[in-house]
Amino acid sequence: MKTKDRIVETARVRFNEQGYGAVSTSALAAACGMAEGNLWYHFKTRRALLDAIGERFAVAIEARLILRPASDPVGDYAAMVAAMMGEFRDFRFLYRDQHSYGEHAEIVRLNAPDWTLRTFAQLELYLAALVDAGQLEWPRERLHDLAVNATIILRYGLEHDREMGEATGSGHGSVQRTLRRHLTLFEHRMTPAAAQRLHTAIDRIEAAQLAA
Repeated sequence: MKTKDRIVETARVRFNEQGYGAVSTSALAAACGMAEGNLWYHFKTRRALLDAIGERFAVAIEARLILRPASDPVGDYAAMVAAMMGEFRDFRFLYRDQHSYGEHAEIVRLNAPDWTLRTFAQLELYLAALVDAGQLEWPRERLHDLAVNATIILRYGLEHDREMGEATGSGHGSVQRTLRRHLTLFEHRMTPAAAQRLHTAIDRIEAAQLAA
């Protein structure tokens, strides 16, 4: 791994574990096994490092946004949720610590509105597939509202937990809680078997990520 990539990866992991505002530049340099001056040789500012992590975040989001439902609406929804869980797990500080770092990374600032609108549309497609398959009873004209509300819970779930004093670091189940919370919007209108499949999928995804 190149030195710059190693710094970005180390920073991402430390920011996720400890919080963006809690990781000093000296501690980050030590974790990278280098002098602080060497770290800033590669990244002149803390914002430049944040932008580099933002670039990786953008790649993950774009990969998730191209997913579409196929032949198994419940399984497809679970796969899309798994991709979201990967975003929350790998970049949790971006969803949780904005009070510490203030402005978003530039690529996030520029693309966040578009990503949000595309997420609304993506969730609506998956929810419509569940309706068409008879797995979800919901008026089609209200699916967009459901997708918006689900996105709000998913987007701000970790930040809400932080504000409420809940543990949000790796291994505390905060991502799993957020995913389960969004299901409460509509699982009561799903067939019991479909709802159970989604809960089981979230449990399996969480277990696989913890074991990784």
